Amino acid sequence: MKFATVAALAALGFGVSGCASIVTGTTQILAVTSPPVDGAKCTLTSSEGTYYVTTPGNATVHKTKHDMDVVCTRDGYKDGHTVAVSHFNGATAGNIIAGGVIGIGVDAMTGANYNFPENIAVTMVPVDAPLPALPAPATPPTPADAPAKPGA
Repeated sequence: MKFATVAALAALGFGVSGCASIVTGTTQILAVTSPPVDGAKCTLTSSEGTYYVTTPGNATVHKTKHDMDVVCTRDGYKDGHTVAVSHFNGATAGNIIAGGVIGIGVDAMTGANYNFPENIAVTMVPVDAPLPALPAPATPPTPADAPAKPGA
């Protein structure tokens, strides 16, 4: 085979590799809310960077196999926190046919083979919210309610 043919085939192989990279991309838009209130300032942190959004709002983040930590703050509310869990993206399976090992490697390096949930809700609790009521202690039985002793 001529060098030009080999180079063309290699370029074509690289061009069609990374199926998840091509189909779903290496970034993702996340919609962040903070029920029951709007206007919370949220920081999203992953191994790929730190992103900021005011709720309700969207943040474009880089995909990664690592989970994303989400912290929201707002005056009058306790800091809210949740973790956006990264999930394996099935589009990578197409690499076995289309891109082979190179495609799988590209997706793994770029994080394209993972996705976060599209909607992230961080519950905000007012600072002055009452604590949940504790259950009432059990009352001990009175002597009249106590069972009779055998032989008495």
